[in-house]
Amino acid sequence: MNSARINFITRFLFLIAILNEAHIVHTVSRRMEDHASRHLIPETFNRESHFEIINEWKYLDFEYSTFVERQQAILNGDFVPKNNLPLGIDVYRDRLFITTPRWKDGVPASLGTIQYPARETSPAIRPYPTWQAHGDPKKPDCSKLISVYRTAIDKCDRLWLIDSGIVNATVNLNQICPPKIVVYDLKTDKQIIHYNLPASQVKQDSLHSNIVVDVGNSCDDAYAIVSDVWRFGLVVYSLSNNNSWRVTNYNFNPEPFASDFNIYGLNFQWLDGVFGMSISFDKITKQRVLYFHPMASFKEFMVPLDLLINEFIWEGSSQETSKYFVSIGDRGYKSQSSTSGITRDGVMFYTQVHRDNIGCWDTAKPYTRANMMLLFNQSRNTSNTLIQFPNDLKVDNEEQQSVWIMSNRLPIFLYSSLDYSEVNFRILKASVSKIINDNNICNPLNKNSNGTKSAIVIIEEGQCY
Repeated sequence: MNSARINFITRFLFLIAILNEAHIVHTVSRRMEDHASRHLIPETFNRESHFEIINEWKYLDFEYSTFVERQQAILNGDFVPKNNLPLGIDVYRDRLFITTPRWKDGVPASLGTIQYPARETSPAIRPYPTWQAHGDPKKPDCSKLISVYRTAIDKCDRLWLIDSGIVNATVNLNQICPPKIVVYDLKTDKQIIHYNLPASQVKQDSLHSNIVVDVGNSCDDAYAIVSDVWRFGLVVYSLSNNNSWRVTNYNFNPEPFASDFNIYGLNFQWLDGVFGMSISFDKITKQRVLYFHPMASFKEFMVPLDLLINEFIWEGSSQETSKYFVSIGDRGYKSQSSTSGITRDGVMFYTQVHRDNIGCWDTAKPYTRANMMLLFNQSRNTSNTLIQFPNDLKVDNEEQQSVWIMSNRLPIFLYSSLDYSEVNFRILKASVSKIINDNNICNPLNKNSNGTKSAIVIIEEGQCY
């Protein structure tokens, strides 16, 4: 056989091998795509496996002294199980704290605890610190807890809470008591602070719904920052001086374009202003800052903390300070977020209520979408059922930090009807270190999010998404 014929046969066999390999690769690729269309991609399974369900409920129950007492509360209308919804989540050692605001009638207590680690999946909630600490909306005693929205736990073993003083907020708003900040010593469960917000700092139809706390060099050097989500302001409280002041800025306002929500087949409009807040050290400006965002917005903002806690600045006009409230970027279309939390390493975790998701961002990097990661990735033909409307998020203060999620289907509770034969509420937890170690984008050790050169295009809100 001559050499030309041998070369021709060799090239022909080589070509057949390439075609066969391409066919195999194409077949495997198609099978993987078919698999991905039915399930989440393997990488997503990896990320989602970090989250474990700690507790879940079809409906909430409370820990009464006796069965007869519970039944009497139901007969009197003081306890209507279907009217109770968990909103805020916090953790301190072997206890989880859950808030249950009085959205509707029949909520017997608006702050409670459950044991952690959980002994049962759907435990009854024990009112905190006692049943007697909670007021009766029908006979208001404003020295007691009325409607607690969220809490914050500081490094001095104290639980801070914001009590709106409002009942039936979504039905027929009724401000039966002044909004107040209450603080408990978690070592003794004794109340140590009760501070009513001054009438001058509360507007008509104000709703104070979130709180963050910053502690300086001593436990007395502490400030609480409370958001007024419906009248677009912050109230800053000084523990050492036992007084407060109101902070205003146009960036606290909602964005009309982001106020339209389409979730679970429901369409509603929420013109909620400044809501999500988290405090961290900014490595670029070398100072502590407050990150914040309105609920009806796709943007994130930042302001120096020293500016907010300087009472004298806010005694006069705030126009000169407006330039220090800056937009640092946006998350994209349908990226409305309720709450956020930042780890000691400077990684922010934030909720994505329109996407049933949780995002993360390394605060040392620019606030661009290339530097953000969603922890639950849905393909086009799947949806996330593990969390449905992640309403609250906390990063705990433990040595090995974890991120905690409260998922509660709030829009269905407000505008439709929950199916109480299904799981409606969940508490989930994930190790921060495991998430970060498996996530190049949010890992502070990775200076470049993906290790490659990339072009970054910043698109302002209101333009194309």
